[in-house]
Amino acid sequence: MARLTDYRVLTFDCYGTLIDWEGGIWDALQPLVMQSGRTDVTREAGLLAFAKHEHHHERESPELRYPDLLARVHRSIAESFGIETSDALDEAFGASVPLWPAFRDTADALRALKRHYRLVILSNVHRDGFAASNRKLGVEFDAIYTAEDIGSYKPADANFEYLLAHLQSDFGLEKADILHTAQSLHHDHTPAKRFGLANAWIDRQRLSEGGSWGATEKVGEMPETDFVFFSMGEMAAAVEAEAG
Repeated sequence: MARLTDYRVLTFDCYGTLIDWEGGIWDALQPLVMQSGRTDVTREAGLLAFAKHEHHHERESPELRYPDLLARVHRSIAESFGIETSDALDEAFGASVPLWPAFRDTADALRALKRHYRLVILSNVHRDGFAASNRKLGVEFDAIYTAEDIGSYKPADANFEYLLAHLQSDFGLEKADILHTAQSLHHDHTPAKRFGLANAWIDRQRLSEGGSWGATEKVGEMPETDFVFFSMGEMAAAVEAEAG
């Protein structure tokens, strides 16, 4: 059985794993919800609508930078609830990524993990958006690969092909060296297993215990997971204990 310390690099999804994207998304939806005066647009309903429309626009418009894609998602969410929106509201939502908060355990966990691994980001956001988030994360990553660099959004094969090619060319790392660490089954774990990568599921939504899918698109079949933790802090503690 594989051990956490068998790997040389952790490749991370950021939003949902390190950054509280559900909290950030719901906060950024408040101007639309408040101006509508609607009481039926709950957090659960808003996040579910986000998951549906983000998946659609990422699939249909992979060339868009994430702020522009989020603006389209916002307009689609408004239309799905029958709420009038505006270009200004759509653009404000698209520009909200730098405001999304880090989970409270993230920075300390990453600093602990940095003692044992290279740390690499594979994110669906744009370079500037991640740079703003990175200031909340407490470490310097060894590499940052974004959808803006790749020209497509996870779970597309191209994103994982890019990751594997660059880890090999930049650091001499092979598949067996990689532990892909993420919250999203849809964006990350399903394609990671398709590419034969070991994975650590940061199950912040406690889906393994029947929790809500939230802002993440549902998957038809649950992918296999090599390790499951409910927070980054829990994973870091397990690595430290194993490393002695």
